[in-house]
Amino acid sequence: MRGNPATTQWQRPKTVAEALRMYERNPAAIPLAGGTDVMVLWNAGEHNGCSILDLSALKSWSRVRVSDSHISIGALVTMSQLQQYAAIARRLPLLVQACATVGGLQIQNRATLAGNIANASPAGDSFTPLAVYDASVKVVSKAGRRNVPLAEIFAGVKKTSLLPSELIASIELPIPKRPTRQMFRKVGTRAAQAISKTVAAGLLWLRRDGTVRELRFALGSMAPTVRRLQHVEAYVQGRKLTKRTIETACELLQEDVSAIDDIRSTREYRLTVSQNLLRNFLQ
Repeated sequence: MRGNPATTQWQRPKTVAEALRMYERNPAAIPLAGGTDVMVLWNAGEHNGCSILDLSALKSWSRVRVSDSHISIGALVTMSQLQQYAAIARRLPLLVQACATVGGLQIQNRATLAGNIANASPAGDSFTPLAVYDASVKVVSKAGRRNVPLAEIFAGVKKTSLLPSELIASIELPIPKRPTRQMFRKVGTRAAQAISKTVAAGLLWLRRDGTVRELRFALGSMAPTVRRLQHVEAYVQGRKLTKRTIETACELLQEDVSAIDDIRSTREYRLTVSQNLLRNFLQ
């Protein structure tokens, strides 16, 4: 079955207040931002008979706000737009690199960071940078607003912890001090326009004596949701990155992530590649 416009009810609020009123009255409506996921399903007929809440007219959610301490990215800011902000490229370069790997230019011109989060795919390319940057998600409803840590927003494959009638308004990121070392890496079947088999992001701060002040490392496409390597991060803190320390850290990776088998790859491949990514980063 193909998408049938005659069976779909479209709502297009002009203000945030109007959007929240509409969504409260009809929480079963499907929020639409860039539409790169919603429209694929709609064209296949899976959204026939549904209500679509088109958020594209909410100009206040199409802005990026930068202060000395944090960056706020509106829910309707696209992946292409994020790559054009010099302040984001300078302060959050891993996020910019991730946005550049999402599909082709046509997808990046439509896809939004908030939509990527709301879709909650295990293979979301932006999630590992957001995880190491300690991002939080600002959600709003007629009942109020709250900030949800990124790790708490995902409830499983294609599931979030958003409450009925809550919408994502923005993504909030504290600006970290300049790291000693940083890395984003996506591993897929080909170099471009591929769904990741595993995706990693890391930030590392070293003291002058060579010991680890702080490590943040996250993996995606390895489990139902993105994972920070908490055991690994805790183990290396205060240690020098000797060969023994690095190898132990790679072994501990399995404490934080239980790699999955799926149509794109095997558990063994994902685990080996992820350990290699961690090893190369720490070396």
